[in-house]
Amino acid sequence: MPAAATPKTPVALVWGDDDFGVKQRAKEIFQKWSAELGGMDHEIVDAGVSNSGEALKSLSKLREALQTLPFFGGGKVVWLQNCNFLGEERTATAAAVTEALGDLAQELKTFKWDNVRFLISSGKVDKRRTFYKTLEKIGTVEVFAGWFTDDKDWADQAESWAVRALQEWQKEISNEALAKLVANVGPHVRMLSSEIEKLSLYVGTRPRIETADVDAIVTRNKQARAFALGDALGDRDLPVLLRRLDEELWEVRLDPQRSEIGLLYGLITKVRVLIFVKEMMAQKWIKAETDYNGLKSQLARIPADALPEDKKFNPLSLNPYVLFRALGQARNYSQTELIAAMDRLLDCNQKLVSRGLDASLVLQQALAEIVGPPAAAGAKKQLSRSYA
Repeated sequence: MPAAATPKTPVALVWGDDDFGVKQRAKEIFQKWSAELGGMDHEIVDAGVSNSGEALKSLSKLREALQTLPFFGGGKVVWLQNCNFLGEERTATAAAVTEALGDLAQELKTFKWDNVRFLISSGKVDKRRTFYKTLEKIGTVEVFAGWFTDDKDWADQAESWAVRALQEWQKEISNEALAKLVANVGPHVRMLSSEIEKLSLYVGTRPRIETADVDAIVTRNKQARAFALGDALGDRDLPVLLRRLDEELWEVRLDPQRSEIGLLYGLITKVRVLIFVKEMMAQKWIKAETDYNGLKSQLARIPADALPEDKKFNPLSLNPYVLFRALGQARNYSQTELIAAMDRLLDCNQKLVSRGLDASLVLQQALAEIVGPPAAAGAKKQLSRSYA
C-alpha cells in the first residue's frame, strides 16, 4: 500500500474494526518515529487486558515509560499497543479505569513533548469519552473502519484496496478476476493481503492476473465455498452439484459451527438471486450479454425506489459479482422452474426442521428434482412420497 504520511503531532491514535490495518499502520508509525528520534530506549506497553486491574497496571507502566528519560539521551517513542479498554467493554466502563483515563488525559495536555512521541493502537473506541476528545485536540487520530457485508459498497472498497496493493507488487488484474478474488475472500483485509501476496508470487514475472489464476491459488472462505455449491446449482450440472454437496456435508460433520440448514439457506439464496436476475432482465434493467464492468454500470442506473428496502429482497445489496455469475446461469432455468425450485427448497426446510429426516438424502432428492430435466420430475414424485 502507498505509504501514509507520518503524523505531525507528537501523539497519535490508530484505531478501528480493521485489526490488520490498525496493526500495520501503528507499526509503520512506530518505526518511522523511532528512526527519526534515534536511540534505543523506545518502549512498547501491552494494553491487551482482561480486567480492570490489568488495565490499571498498563496505565501505570505507560506513565512510567512517558516520564522516564532516555538512558542515552535523544528521543523516545512509547507505544500503548493493542489497547482494549477505550470502548464500551466492561473493563473500559469500570469506574477506576474511567478515572485513570481521565487523569491521564489531563496529564497529556500539559506534558512536555520535546523528544517524546506517544502512540496508541486500539480496536473500538468510545468517542464520547474525555480521553478520546483530548487525543483529538492534541494529536492525530486515524480510523480503520474495516468492511462489513451489510455495507452496500464493501466490495467496491475491497476491490479498490486490492488494486492498490497489487500495484505495489507491480501487477495488474482483470476486472472479473478482481471481482472473483474479493468474492472468494470476503470483507477480510488480512486475508485479502495474504491472498494478493500468494497470487503475485504464483504468476511470477507475468504482469497480469487472470481469473484462472484466482481459481488456481486463492483460498476460498466458508462463504465462498457455499457459493461453489450455489454455482453448481446455477450451472444446472447435477454430477458437480452432488459432488459439491457431498463435500459440504463432510465439512458440516467436521465443523460444529456449520449445519445442513445453513447449506440449504445458501441454496435458497442462490435461487432467489436467479429469480432477481430474471426479473431485472424482464424489466430491461440489465442485459443478458454483458461483461462485469457493464453489469456494474447497469446496476448503478437502476432507480433505488424501484426495489424493496429490505436487503433480503433487494438485489443491489448483493456483491455485484454474485449477480454477474447468476446472469450467465439464469438462462439455464425458466422463471416457472425457479419458483418451483424455491417451493421445493422451502419444503425441504420443513422436513429438516420438523421431521428429523436424513439431511443428506433430503437435500440430494431436492436438488435432483430441481436440476434434472422437467420430464424426469413426474418419475420422481413417487420417490418423494417416502419423505412426505
